[in-house]
Amino acid sequence: MISNENKRLAQWAMEYAQKNGCQGVRVSIGTGSNTSFALRDGKMDQLQQASENGMTLTFFVDGKFGTFSTNRLDQRELETSIKNSIESTRYLAVDEARTLPDPSRFFRGGKPNLQLLDPNFGVVSPDDKVRMAEAVAAEILGTNDRIISVNSRYGDRDGFSYQITSNGFEGETAGSSFSLSCSVSVRGEGDARPSNGWGESSLFLNNLVTKNIGKKALERTLRQIGAQQVPSGQYTMVMDNLNSSRMLNPLISVMSGAALQQRNSFLLDRKGDKIGSDLFTLIDNPHIIGASGARYFDGEGVATEKRSVFENGVLKTYYIDTYNANRMGVAPTISGPSILELQPGTKDVNGLIADINNGILVTGFNGGNFNQATGNFSYGIEGFLIENGQVTKPVSEMNITGNFITLWENLVAVGNDARPESSWRIPTLAFDGVDFSGS
Repeated sequence: MISNENKRLAQWAMEYAQKNGCQGVRVSIGTGSNTSFALRDGKMDQLQQASENGMTLTFFVDGKFGTFSTNRLDQRELETSIKNSIESTRYLAVDEARTLPDPSRFFRGGKPNLQLLDPNFGVVSPDDKVRMAEAVAAEILGTNDRIISVNSRYGDRDGFSYQITSNGFEGETAGSSFSLSCSVSVRGEGDARPSNGWGESSLFLNNLVTKNIGKKALERTLRQIGAQQVPSGQYTMVMDNLNSSRMLNPLISVMSGAALQQRNSFLLDRKGDKIGSDLFTLIDNPHIIGASGARYFDGEGVATEKRSVFENGVLKTYYIDTYNANRMGVAPTISGPSILELQPGTKDVNGLIADINNGILVTGFNGGNFNQATGNFSYGIEGFLIENGQVTKPVSEMNITGNFITLWENLVAVGNDARPESSWRIPTLAFDGVDFSGS
């Protein structure tokens, strides 16, 4: 946790900056630790342990804006650094859009604990962490002659932050996470060396799935043996729940205040327009107890709230922070998403596949890009051909191309299998009429 001593230091730093000419100040103090054990074929390959402790000050002085960060939390050293940073800020150009948020928008407390921190985080011994990574690899080592290498990994982290502003905000956060993963490389046909993996994560160690991670990684890898191109054309694309957020991310990115203010967004001036099919209903739901991504306030201290992002395909909101709102002369909303939930359907991935005669199940990406201004995209994919409701053969070296608005207009089915450990809870999706071609 952030100590009372460091909270007092943050309060002092804020007041000291004000005494030295700042009209507005934001101070953030953060501390945390992370551990990672990586094994190759069951033997230790990499160990990483780190802790971090730092302070960041944001200055608003004479219509100018500057930041200062340090991990040396000594008051005497901070005096000199703060003074010098303020004086340096005075040389910058005036930018009247740089302001602290209106205090009426701040989170004021009084809400239940979001329960994002495992109280037993520090209890797990290094030996136990290594054993978990070893157990993941042990599930499959020596079980198949095609295996070339097995990489397993355990990771954890915790983090704490405290923030105050000169116009009345005070808040703190705490969180933890644990993860186990496995990646496998095998001998395929000819010179092919397929690789794939599987991972699990949780905020609490007791909820972390520890079994069948290696087995799932090997199964996913072996299924890729013999992958090849299929004839180019339009297919129904089924995007599995490990990759479905990849189709949503470009939309969210161009809904940001920065993209909109720079007029580099294919959703510019589209609020209230129908962007996707009737099945496209997306909610930002930030206050789910014990859920990854839950928060009561953003990085500016602005209170989060449940909001519709898309409703039956209609764009309902943007993500606009204070600065970009001031630049554009519009009302701010929030700086970014918290927990995104796509309204689910009634079938899992197998149920969706059963309804498709001619499709491709996408299970991975191999590079690609999209144009923020137009929404046009091109991605390399791998996956499996779907014929008459059945997965028939692995597919590789194919590209998908199109436009994101057209893609979401052609959303024809939504699964019920979103991964609850993710902050973006996007289930398996099916899009009609997607262009596939050989790379």
